[in-house]
Amino acid sequence: MKKNILITNDDGFDALGMRYLVEALKPLANIIIVAPSTNKSACGHSMTLTTPLKFKNVDDDFYKMEDGTPTDCIFLALHNLYPEDKLPDLVISGINIGSNMGEDITYSGTVAGAMEAVLQGVPAISISQVLDSKAKEIGDLWNYELAQKVIVDVVSKIFNGKFPLGERKLLNINIPPCGIKDCNGIKITKAGYRVFGNDCHRYHDPKGSEFHWIGLHPLLWEESKQKNCDFEAIKYNYVSITPIQLDLTSYDDMDKLNEWIDS
Repeated sequence: MKKNILITNDDGFDALGMRYLVEALKPLANIIIVAPSTNKSACGHSMTLTTPLKFKNVDDDFYKMEDGTPTDCIFLALHNLYPEDKLPDLVISGINIGSNMGEDITYSGTVAGAMEAVLQGVPAISISQVLDSKAKEIGDLWNYELAQKVIVDVVSKIFNGKFPLGERKLLNINIPPCGIKDCNGIKITKAGYRVFGNDCHRYHDPKGSEFHWIGLHPLLWEESKQKNCDFEAIKYNYVSITPIQLDLTSYDDMDKLNEWIDS
């Protein structure tokens, strides 16, 4: 019997990356797609609480959600499109256009879709296609063959065994900007230390009112001593797979804080 996969992304229901994801996974599973009606990049793990949301049918087992976020899509799909005792075997969010590495995962709507799934008790993967500087400049999208191969291999491994992580943990995959032949393999990585700049632009409209536009920060990071972060894997044409947990507690600092409070 075929497994069941729920798919979303944060680039919108018509995103090219999601189309390639569905194409790759159709032979492996029954697929339902629920995705935002518009691009929701960098919306983070946000949920819509102030306006009603509707599923709008695009095709068989394919819905878009007007003004919805990836979190909305996963939460509502799991509680409305599936019986409580027959949730999907896996949720996959992507294929995102651009990287989701280091602290950028806290901004990411793509990773947030996977976060919501594991909060609801369903194993999840987020997958992103890193673009090189040339592709960013000319607006080209990368060839998705490597991303398709990786996600098929990973999902097949899960379906032939079990999900490798415990509760409230997800796999965050980043695909290097190279073809299959130039990929050096897979590295299990930690989330890197992202270096942020100030890519905020100030303008004035024809009436003189000031407005601001936040751009894309350059992809900069601090090198790790062990050379095992996601940025470094991508730099050397490795696929990066990072295990992410939703517990953000800094356990190493708990004793220190107790001493600080008591002092």
